[in-house]
Amino acid sequence: MTEPNTDPQDRPEAEARSARRALAWLAIIGVLVLAAAIYAGGVYGRLSATADLKRQGMTEANLKVALLRAVLERPRALPLVLSQDRDIVDMLGEPQPAAIDRVNRKLESLVGGSQVSVIYVIAPSGQTIASSNWRQADSFIGSNYGFRDYFRNAMATGVAEQFALGNVSRRPGLYISRRIDGAGRSLGVVVVKMEFDRLEADWRDSGRPALVVDGRGVALITTVPNWRFMTMATLPEERIAAIRESLQFGDAPLTPLPFRKDASVTGDNAEIRVAWPDGREISYLRLRAQAPTTPWVLEYLVSTDPVPAAARQNMLAAFALFAPLIALLGVVFERRRRATARLAAAQAQRAALESRVEARTRDLTLARDRLEAEIADHHDTEKRLQVVQQDLVAANRLAILGQVAAGVAHEINQPVATIRAYADNARVFLDRGSLDKASGNMEAIAGLTERIGAITEDLKALARKGRGPAEAVSLSEAMDGALMLLKSRFSHRLDALTLERPEPDIRLKVDRIRLEQVLINLMQNALEAIELTPEPRVIVRAEDRGGQVAVQVSDNGPGIAPDILEQLFTPFNTSKPRGLGLGLVISKEILRDYGGEISVETGPTGSCFTIHLSKDQA
Repeated sequence: MTEPNTDPQDRPEAEARSARRALAWLAIIGVLVLAAAIYAGGVYGRLSATADLKRQGMTEANLKVALLRAVLERPRALPLVLSQDRDIVDMLGEPQPAAIDRVNRKLESLVGGSQVSVIYVIAPSGQTIASSNWRQADSFIGSNYGFRDYFRNAMATGVAEQFALGNVSRRPGLYISRRIDGAGRSLGVVVVKMEFDRLEADWRDSGRPALVVDGRGVALITTVPNWRFMTMATLPEERIAAIRESLQFGDAPLTPLPFRKDASVTGDNAEIRVAWPDGREISYLRLRAQAPTTPWVLEYLVSTDPVPAAARQNMLAAFALFAPLIALLGVVFERRRRATARLAAAQAQRAALESRVEARTRDLTLARDRLEAEIADHHDTEKRLQVVQQDLVAANRLAILGQVAAGVAHEINQPVATIRAYADNARVFLDRGSLDKASGNMEAIAGLTERIGAITEDLKALARKGRGPAEAVSLSEAMDGALMLLKSRFSHRLDALTLERPEPDIRLKVDRIRLEQVLINLMQNALEAIELTPEPRVIVRAEDRGGQVAVQVSDNGPGIAPDILEQLFTPFNTSKPRGLGLGLVISKEILRDYGGEISVETGPTGSCFTIHLSKDQA
């Protein structure tokens, strides 16, 4: 097939025609979109404004219903109280003039403080015999209300309520009645009438029509006086005749209200049109709210005048928003090109940023690795420090062990020599046949061996290395163990040592061997401090302080020099020529391992070291 020849001169014209067609289609589409947007804006504005009016109106309607309920609840308790009043009961039993006068005055005083219109008492015959308006020309006294539903229903069931037009006062109101019983029979009915003039005036301030209708649709309470006793719809003739016969609403015509419902709107809360006497016809949004504790319904009318204005405003907003659409379409491609360029630049910047973040992340990772290595080294150093500390504690024990070794050897040599003598004597007694004496020597030998075993056990325990677990340790036994190890070295000075033994049941939460090591250090320092004192004295005592025990080791030596005292618990700080300065440091660390502490008080008359440890509460 042969391709058609295309004249290059025709190409601009074709492109122009194509551009004109595209522009025409663009204009058509733009106009259609603009028209649709204006229409949708108007619809949305109308719906939104109507919804706002409905929401606001329902809030106001609920407030009015709450106010109506509050007004109704106040007087409802009054008939109950009056039905049990002794003066009223006695008056109905014997209606004497003095009793009636007393009740009249009481009812008159109650009306002034209860915000009700009138209170009156009706005899079973229906005739009023006492009333709060007894002084007025239109007093209810003498009037017969036997035909009223509130009287008949109260006599039948005990309580009744009825909204009606006053037969004497010609003023509408709610009649609340209650039967009065006494002596096994019905004595009469007390009635409280309340009027709603103030409530209607309060509602009228809002400027929006409101009315309360009963179950038959008759307007009882209304902000528009002309609407009272008109109906929401045309009532059947037989119902109108029954209402007029009961004189509930007097001679009211009971004609329908001037409401005309818009046929295009359905539902209870619909738009209606109201015809006013001056010829105006205004559209309202009709809202309804049930009044609690009554069969009444509040009809609240909210003018829809703001709705068209809101619709026009939204239509103008839609026009202002979509009118530039056609003009904007001409520059959309340029904006897309610029957007693409900006996107490429942003991607390049993001790539550079990601590269810098990646480099920074590597640096942080390396720094973290170095920090972890330093932390590991710190943990290793801490472990080595703990090992060195344990070695120092063991070294202190071994130093104590070396100091008492010579005396212990002397302590052991004496029992060994005595054992040898007892053994020779026992052999002689056996040769002579003196078995009792030989047996006594054997028992003495056994006792001496136990003494040697106790001395060597304490030495071996003291020489052990490591931190034992905390357990319940008898403080008295720990003191005895420390004293046993000190006897050999300070035997010539132990008469200066006074050991005030604590209660046998005082037990500490500590390792016994390490506690003995602390006691040996403190008692040894005290015995060495009194070496040149004329009347040496060392006192070891324990004081129970509830959850803790304080053990005090005091002496009457020359005290501790100030320069030594400042660094008393610093390693290698000592005043002894041959001392290492580790005993108190190690003692403090031992106590700290078990939650304890050590303190010192010193002066020219001696020093006192106090250790504090927790008691075992088991």
